[in-house]
Amino acid sequence: MTSATALGRSASAAAISVFLLSAGAAHAQDAAAEAEGDEIVVTGVRASLERAMDIKRESNGVVDAISAEDIGKFPDTNLADSLQRIPGVSISRVNGEGSQVTVRGFGPAFNLVTVNGRQLATSSVDAVGGDQNVDFGRATSRSFDFSNLAAEGVSRLEVYKTGRAASPSGGIGAAINIVTQRPLDGRDDGLRGSVGGKLLYDSSVDFKDITPELSGVLSWSNAENNLGISLFGSYQKRNSAAASATSNDWNIRPFSSAPGVGASTVVTNGPDDPAQLVAVPNDSRYHYSESSRERLNGQLTLQFKPTEALTVTADAIYAQNKVDEARSDQTNWFNRPFDTVTFDGNPVVATAVQISEGAGYAVKDIGFEQQYRATKSELTSFGLNAALELTDNLTFSVDGNHSRSESSPNSANGASSTLVSFGAPVVDAHSVDYRGPIPLQNWVLDDAERGNGNGVLDIGDLGTQVQRTNASTQIHRLNQISADLAWDFGNGGNFALGAAYIDSKMTSARTQTQQTLGDWGITRVGDVQEIAGNLIQQYCLQCQFSRYNPTSAEIAFRGNAVELYQAFAAAYEARGNPINVTGNDFDEVNEKIWSTYAQLNWSGDMMGRPAKIVAGVRFENTKVTSSSLIALPDRIEWDSDNDFSRVVSATIAPVSLKGDYTNLLPSIDFQIEPADDLVARVSYSRTLARPDYGNLFASQSANAPNRPTFLGGVATGSSGNPGLKPLVSDNFDVSLEWYFDRSSYISAGFFYKNVKNFVGVGQVDQPLFGLRDPSSGAAGSRSGEAVAELNRLGVEVTDVSLFTMTALLVETGNIAAASTQFQANLNPATGQINQAFADTVLGRTDVIANASDPLFNFSVATPINNRSGNIHGFELQGQYFLGETGFGISASLTKVFGDVGVDVGADPTANVFALVGLSDSFNITGIYEKGPLSARVAYNWRGEFLAGTNRGSSRNPVFFEPFGTLDASLGYNLTDNISLSFEAINILSEPVRSFGRDPSNLWFAQEQQPRYLLGARYKF
Repeated sequence: MTSATALGRSASAAAISVFLLSAGAAHAQDAAAEAEGDEIVVTGVRASLERAMDIKRESNGVVDAISAEDIGKFPDTNLADSLQRIPGVSISRVNGEGSQVTVRGFGPAFNLVTVNGRQLATSSVDAVGGDQNVDFGRATSRSFDFSNLAAEGVSRLEVYKTGRAASPSGGIGAAINIVTQRPLDGRDDGLRGSVGGKLLYDSSVDFKDITPELSGVLSWSNAENNLGISLFGSYQKRNSAAASATSNDWNIRPFSSAPGVGASTVVTNGPDDPAQLVAVPNDSRYHYSESSRERLNGQLTLQFKPTEALTVTADAIYAQNKVDEARSDQTNWFNRPFDTVTFDGNPVVATAVQISEGAGYAVKDIGFEQQYRATKSELTSFGLNAALELTDNLTFSVDGNHSRSESSPNSANGASSTLVSFGAPVVDAHSVDYRGPIPLQNWVLDDAERGNGNGVLDIGDLGTQVQRTNASTQIHRLNQISADLAWDFGNGGNFALGAAYIDSKMTSARTQTQQTLGDWGITRVGDVQEIAGNLIQQYCLQCQFSRYNPTSAEIAFRGNAVELYQAFAAAYEARGNPINVTGNDFDEVNEKIWSTYAQLNWSGDMMGRPAKIVAGVRFENTKVTSSSLIALPDRIEWDSDNDFSRVVSATIAPVSLKGDYTNLLPSIDFQIEPADDLVARVSYSRTLARPDYGNLFASQSANAPNRPTFLGGVATGSSGNPGLKPLVSDNFDVSLEWYFDRSSYISAGFFYKNVKNFVGVGQVDQPLFGLRDPSSGAAGSRSGEAVAELNRLGVEVTDVSLFTMTALLVETGNIAAASTQFQANLNPATGQINQAFADTVLGRTDVIANASDPLFNFSVATPINNRSGNIHGFELQGQYFLGETGFGISASLTKVFGDVGVDVGADPTANVFALVGLSDSFNITGIYEKGPLSARVAYNWRGEFLAGTNRGSSRNPVFFEPFGTLDASLGYNLTDNISLSFEAINILSEPVRSFGRDPSNLWFAQEQQPRYLLGARYKF
């Protein structure tokens, strides 16, 4: 596979890097001997790397760091981009920008992020920049989004890979501490700081969309260094665009019941075994998105030392991040059964890589959905700390903090996602080919039957379908207080103990609506032009692609989804089509965490060599209260062939459940220098990570099936479990580090994690809320009568034929009359119903369950602690500077292994457990810094990884292909105070691509273009 090839290249590069670093060691030692006694002052990139190296060397346990090059100047414009250069750290990107981190195979939710040692409130509505799965999602994550914080306001990043008793819990992968500026930390008194500006050009947009990035840091302290204030502010804006392709869902079924493969379908290369699993796409889509991001940050810190023994620090942080995305798409959605299908012959899951349809149906439609996604995240944090030296060897400190984070919709109609669907019923025949990196659509125009008959696709052929909204909000409020007492008892010994209390409350709310316009069958061709003709623009969609080569997308349509929504809503409400609430969810999770710890630190000599020991234990008790307001569903309507909608009632039912757990978390770090400049470490720790908030909800939900249940559709449900226990990991680390020069070192480490209490899924089939199934085909029901009549007529039972016959039965009240109408519109040669007639029926009738229909049998998933796993891996890291030539190199390689992978051939009806985020990574950076000139070229690579499980009706995995970026930066100091910079990011235009059980099962392929920044900075 691609990943193996890429990994081979990366491993080779890593070997070369290690060889170069090792080869340089001898040279460095000789040079060091010659230069002994001379003080060499370094600044900029090299100074930053030296400070990070010193932190690594002097820390207890396994710690890596990234340090600012100067006040207000961090190595990267994005914090996550900096973190990926630390071994074991990989990042995920949204619209090309680093967002969240994975450490040693554990994804964002399993890593704790603190600011100045304090846990911050976190929230995120992941709508912008995602694939089609994000539009109707909920915000439930604990993950920290690094894109919310500007890098210029950060002094350093610290990554603690081994647990410590004195550190707060919550991270199995790592604890990442963001350290901001402190005015009394400076070596000089008076006023100091920097101001800078950059011009950002994203090559995916026109030059007219060049945007600013502005930042400034001011720090002042008096001559006595007992009073200081620092202030940071930044404003950043980015405009970007991206072309992409997706598939809405993949149906995984045995070949004998494959959707769309009927008696009349011509099958090529089909499996010999009828039980062989096959993958059939629901549709294929091309997209073009235009996005913007606007970020505002501010920090204020006051420090006061009224006496030499007392230091008081007060600080405030504010961060706002507004993102939006306007996206238009072209969709080909197939009727069933297909005319022809070709499978790829995969023995595990055979994919339908070529599908065609045309002869058996009248004209079909091509869809043009318009989407608008917009969210705003806002963080505020206020903290107060006092540190008092009670005696020369006894120190007491107390710290309090309040933080609040809110992520919410930010569009004019109050939605985080707005989707307006319309299409053109002018397709005579169409096909799709999945054998390349994106699906290739092809279709033949026929607008004589239902279009405007002018022989070209234009706005007059368009008709409305359905419009929907999703408004998702997450609010997290966190209050915490801690007290610590440290006693230095001499001879290298120190004993610390402390206690802390955290009160965390997370609220997640979601409201969904749907309004039927011309319905999915497009019963009102021409209404788009009639109602909103001035809001629609015709454009060439396939012209927006540069790497991929889509087909049959020369003519497409786009418009502002919110403006279209408002125009269509008013017009169709006047026609009697109301906006229906299809979902109304409210959940709150409150966690109260009490903790105490004791920790012993010792440093001295052992067997004549310098050594350190840090040992401690942390005790925590967590109480969980989960409260929900459930909007009881009234019914599930069968709207058309394979489209269902849930209608909720006005009845709200409150539910509250509790849980609690207690944990003892021991840790010990041992460090010794067996030889000069050689550091060996051995560590053990027990750490924990709390479950995703969504798993702790007290609520239940019932979801509509993806097709009639008689034809294999599955209605799913879910319920939370506030009684879940946290994931607990026993961690072992061994490492060896050689510091062979003041700026150079090589390190190698091995880690092992034994993790218990992974959250799996318990599955039970049961009715929910008394909801009845109008599509069961059960004897005595209307759909059952429809099935019997279709069988009597010798007509294949498909989504289209079953719905049409059932809807006619609803309209006429008896099967004879329904059958007469059905047969009058039946093509005897093909045995298929006239599509125009079927579209008319689905446009006028929704099938609502009655007493003759059985209860839905929902497949209800409940999270339970029923899994364990083992993860181990190796980390190689080093950096080397070639004397005073100015040239240097930095590199790291991480290999991760685990028994928590996913089985791509797993039963599609059973939930899948696997650890997401597990991947190898590699990075190498070439550095030059001498005199006024500095330059850096960095390549960062992440191997294939699992990003999600249980997507869609067939519980599919979500894999991301290997991804590597080449970045470069150039700096020049005009004077001691004025510098210029140039940065180029993703020079190779590396795209992002995700897939399901096989690389041909595309989820999302997004092109990404380079972006460039030109900046100037003044420091004083």
